[in-house]
Amino acid sequence: MVLIRPAFVLLIVLTLITGGLYPLVTTALGQWLFQTQANGSLIREGDDVVRGSRLIGQNFTAAGYFHGRPSATADAPYNPMASGGSNLAASNPELDKEVSARVAQLRQENPQADARVPVELITTSASGLDNNLTPQAVVWQIPRVAQARNLPAQTVARLVEENTTHPLFDFIGQPVVNIVELNLALDALKDK
Repeated sequence: MVLIRPAFVLLIVLTLITGGLYPLVTTALGQWLFQTQANGSLIREGDDVVRGSRLIGQNFTAAGYFHGRPSATADAPYNPMASGGSNLAASNPELDKEVSARVAQLRQENPQADARVPVELITTSASGLDNNLTPQAVVWQIPRVAQARNLPAQTVARLVEENTTHPLFDFIGQPVVNIVELNLALDALKDK
């Protein structure tokens, strides 16, 4: 009985600290120091309209938009509630069929582009929610987007460069382009 009371008090104290105080402090600090990130990194248009998240891709299929990586999420592409890859092995014939179909579709949609399709545009990611592509995969799509929007390719290329994020140091990562933000910048260009 002598050991039960201190153990029970310790359980109550640690439960209050780890189950109550710590989550409250970290939530308050997150909201105070990183409010945008703590609330989903939402992309807002004005004060009321949420256009998406900087962290989750969207299914852009129209010719006038840059297309992101294929998504293998269940039900619908880029469904954050069903995040996951296709889990098809490289030796799986079904994966070969899917990749071949994607390559054929991309070549049909982008007849002016190089015949070598960037691998990012034909393979899904582990999460199925990727929002970024390398600049090379985006540049590959410039002729289609420029033609569909009746814009000079140089204007679209400049927009891609403006929306390219470079790592602080080259050895940390590679430059990336957020497809959602780039497509919203294209829409804003049209409104000017």
